[in-house]
Amino acid sequence: MNRKELIDALAEKTGSTKTAAEQNIAALIEIIGETLGNGGNVALVGFGTFEVRERAARVGRNPKTGTELKIKASKVPAFKPGATLKATVNGK
Repeated sequence: MNRKELIDALAEKTGSTKTAAEQNIAALIEIIGETLGNGGNVALVGFGTFEVRERAARVGRNPKTGTELKIKASKVPAFKPGATLKATVNGK
């Protein structure tokens, strides 16, 4: 499902307009991004948790030449699914 399909499904499910559904999805994505950018997390009980994880600095290899490169430490967004979502995906 892509963004347009999600907007259509949300509008149909809630009985709202596609414009309102698009605004709601855009706002949700913006809120999650800002919260993660500020170092917080977003926990939606039953669905899952969006969080920031730290990646340590490490040594990698250029696959073409085989030379070593240093990869800097970074922060990456992550999603940890909740029990209800896991059960839904597994057909329970």
